[in-house]
Amino acid sequence: MSKLFSPLSLGDITFKNRIFVSPMCQYSADDGVPNDWHFVHLGSRAVGGAALVMAEATAVSAKGRISPKDTGLWNEKQKEAFRPIVDFIHKQGSVAGIQLAHAGRKASTKVPWEGSGKIDNGWTPDAPSSVAFSEDYPMPKELTYEGMKEIEENYISSTSLAKEAGFKVIELHMAHGYLMHEFLSPFSNQRKDEYGGSLENRMRFPLQVAKRIRALWKNPLFVRISATDWAPSGGWDLDQSVVFAKELKKIGIDLIDCSSGGTLTKATIPMGPGYQVPFSATIRKEAGIATGAVGLIDNPKQAESIIEKGEADAIFMAREFLRDPYFPLHAAKELGVKVEWPVQYHRAIN
Repeated sequence: MSKLFSPLSLGDITFKNRIFVSPMCQYSADDGVPNDWHFVHLGSRAVGGAALVMAEATAVSAKGRISPKDTGLWNEKQKEAFRPIVDFIHKQGSVAGIQLAHAGRKASTKVPWEGSGKIDNGWTPDAPSSVAFSEDYPMPKELTYEGMKEIEENYISSTSLAKEAGFKVIELHMAHGYLMHEFLSPFSNQRKDEYGGSLENRMRFPLQVAKRIRALWKNPLFVRISATDWAPSGGWDLDQSVVFAKELKKIGIDLIDCSSGGTLTKATIPMGPGYQVPFSATIRKEAGIATGAVGLIDNPKQAESIIEKGEADAIFMAREFLRDPYFPLHAAKELGVKVEWPVQYHRAIN
């Protein structure tokens, strides 16, 4: 029996296999509203057999968008646009999830294919401290207590809208140098109050938001973290990530999605196949919580090995799903596993 194709139960949801679609920003929405592109992009991965199809980093407010083309979930129009996408994913036997996010100091920037840095006539981002990500990025405004409370309420509102849209999994984006990661990392958090300084203080706001959402959301709740800033010293690292994961477990978080980086513009990252898997393995072992592995995982035997060795409970894939929306169907064939194909595709099974 393939470990990769064994079911995984988290909370009241059972995923048919361990192959999950990572959130992948498409920068194709208007006023935060998903459209036909998102329907086809996400729907095709459900047709392809992924157990979980996660919608991209979706902003909890207009100011929380990375770019003006990000999806959002702060109003009824956005919710209603997501609903048919969610319904289609579920009809394919997959689970629909959404990653709720706030870009923090990396907001108000260009879509990737138009360059990098701030946009003309953009907005002033919010952040833990008035420290810009780089010279090309806008200078953020340090959040007041009132501003933090507003963002917390934005997350609560988006959670309610996600529930109404029919999503069955929420992932809180606390990685890649965006707002929640900015609170965690001492490079971006230079506050002198109870939300800055010590590890306990830097974790305070992310844990505060996660705890409130956990009380409202009864389905599986994931958190994506950057396990390290990839700094030689002084930044967020794996040891702190283990402590954070333990605190998230106490709240009732179901799974930690283990990524890395995003805080520094010139970090030295040893990229290679499975280069982030050790983060997942360490956090899973030391924090005693389910984890997802990411990072240049692009073939069935590699993914199978990670699950078999107990280095992760699920595989989150991005680039390979862009190349092959039907990766799970092809992986099953390579591993000798029989899986259900859409009836419309039966003629292609053999």
